[in-house]
Amino acid sequence: MSLAPSSAMLRFAAVGIGVAALYVAIFVGLAALGLSRGLANVAAFGLAVAVQYVAQSLWTFRKPLNVSAQALRFAVAIGLGLVVSTLITSGLGPRLGWPAWMAAGLVAVVLPVQNYLFFRLWVFADADPGARQ
Repeated sequence: MSLAPSSAMLRFAAVGIGVAALYVAIFVGLAALGLSRGLANVAAFGLAVAVQYVAQSLWTFRKPLNVSAQALRFAVAIGLGLVVSTLITSGLGPRLGWPAWMAAGLVAVVLPVQNYLFFRLWVFADADPGARQ
């Protein structure tokens, strides 16, 4: 299975950019309406993840939505992303004396790569290894 740039990788990037923009819009909108930042974040994150699953399943990797094992693998991958982002922003960054923006910037580079690899090789992997995306 080649990891060279492909149409699936471009679709993955487009979904990622769209989901990030959706998250920001929902978070900012809910906070502007008076919701606490914590609740606004949870709501925005939850909606963004749901949209991401639908878009990555149907458009990026062209898989059905109603596969429980796939949905569980997606949730695990998202959870691992949360762990990695927490380790970077709350562990590595402070230990190295980085400002918050630098740690967040590293997360913004690492997580898309991590997610693409997990999604491509595990979450949405074909049962037939010879199948192409």
